[in-house]
Amino acid sequence: MRVGEVIGTVTLSRVHPTMAGARWVIAVPFSLAGLRAGQADGEDLVVFDSLGAGIGSKIGFSEGGEAAAPFYPEKRPVDAYAACIVDQIDVHD
Repeated sequence: MRVGEVIGTVTLSRVHPTMAGARWVIAVPFSLAGLRAGQADGEDLVVFDSLGAGIGSKIGFSEGGEAAAPFYPEKRPVDAYAACIVDQIDVHD
C-alpha cells in the first residue's frame, strides 16, 4: 500500500459497464522523503474511490492485482484502489 494526496477528480464520458457509477480521483503519491517533508512528490495517477476522499485528503491505495481484490470474484478493470483515508502521518527514523 502507498500513501497519496488527492488533487482532483476525474469525469468520464464513457466507462466500462462494470464500473458504471464509480468515483475516480487523481492522487499524487508520497516518497519517503516526501512524507518527511509533508509534500507529495510522485507521478499523478487515477484511483478508484468508494470512500469519498476530498481534494487534499491523504489516502492509502493499492495497485495492480491487489486493487482488484475488493471486487473478487467479479473481474473489474481497476489499476489503483483507495483503501483508506489517512488521518495522521508520523515518520520516525
